[in-house]
Amino acid sequence: MLLIPAIDLKEGSCVRLKQGLMDQATVFSDEPAEMALHWVKQGARRLHLVDLDGAFAGKPKNLEAISAILQEVGKTLPVQLGGGIRDLATIEKYLDLGLTDVIIGTAAVKNPQFVREACKAFAGHIIVGLDAKEGMVAIDGWATVTEHHVADLGWQFADDGVNSIIYTDIGRDGMMSGVNIEATVKLAEAVGIPVIASGGLTNLDDIRALCAVEPQGVAGAITGRAIYEGSIDFAQAQKLADELAV
Repeated sequence: MLLIPAIDLKEGSCVRLKQGLMDQATVFSDEPAEMALHWVKQGARRLHLVDLDGAFAGKPKNLEAISAILQEVGKTLPVQLGGGIRDLATIEKYLDLGLTDVIIGTAAVKNPQFVREACKAFAGHIIVGLDAKEGMVAIDGWATVTEHHVADLGWQFADDGVNSIIYTDIGRDGMMSGVNIEATVKLAEAVGIPVIASGGLTNLDDIRALCAVEPQGVAGAITGRAIYEGSIDFAQAQKLADELAV
């Protein structure tokens, strides 16, 4: 079970939102590159970046901070990023910058052909992020809930060739209310490719619960508010996950 620290970028700072609301942002650092290095020193083996401004604008908005992070840690471990990725040129720019994987969210739902084209052009580097509220996919920075069920879209994108799916339960994101294990497992079993859980990770009991379902296709978990506010000690949590995997 791979635990992945999240660095959410808003106006160049590292923040966390509650349920995706931009006006509910808590700033944790004005130096995202230093924060990235901190998590690497704590034992992180992958980082998850989100360009929050880009997610709403539909184009990259935090390139300076992203570049600084990659210069600091990009050669040390894989780094993935989502938010505002709407075309192949943006993907190419990000991969050239040093990102390992790019995450397509809203654009995947609005334009499925884009995912197919991206998987062909950049095979092995495409992740789809599916954010859901009560099982229904949400887009546009979670502002719009669609009529698409998460499992149906997940299966389609798996067939297109994405390397994994990040599943976020919007209702739990940033709320410290526990991971939606049942929904995450259901999606993993439906799509047959690795699913990364996101939203609600709160304590070591969540780590234990996730490790128990790892054989069912839940390959990792993104953690944000819990490690920033201290309800989870990242190094301790990853150590526990490694021990449970033995």
